[in-house]
Amino acid sequence: MKIDENDTFSKKLEIVIHWSVRALSILMVLVIVMGVIDVAWTLYQKLITPPLYILTISDMLATFGAFMAVLIAIEIVINITIYLRENVIHVKIVMATALMAIARKVIIIDADTADAMYIIAVGVVVLSMSIGYWLIHQLPRKNHIEE
Repeated sequence: MKIDENDTFSKKLEIVIHWSVRALSILMVLVIVMGVIDVAWTLYQKLITPPLYILTISDMLATFGAFMAVLIAIEIVINITIYLRENVIHVKIVMATALMAIARKVIIIDADTADAMYIIAVGVVVLSMSIGYWLIHQLPRKNHIEE
């Protein structure tokens, strides 16, 4: 969205938003670093408890979930970086990040304890997001950007 160059109030708001987004990106990088440390520490703890150097299926699923959470945070930083660079929101990248987040949910879901309606709802979200992403992917590149 372009700001009217003659409107000083709008220009000041744009500056505040720009610096706020920069602050959010710095905070998100800290979250990523803490997430990587947490994944490493959790993995280390799982490997040193008996049976040594063996991960159970639930340990692996928890680790995959933690990895995916860090990857989602990285995708969010990429979204922020692109926004700062181009001052536009790329819908396709946001949709890909959302797909990754719902994929994380699918990976860590415990089908034995989850309610059937919850699993159906997650399935509907996966299907809807996938169709939406496919539809956006079918558009020419210039239409992926919200202006």
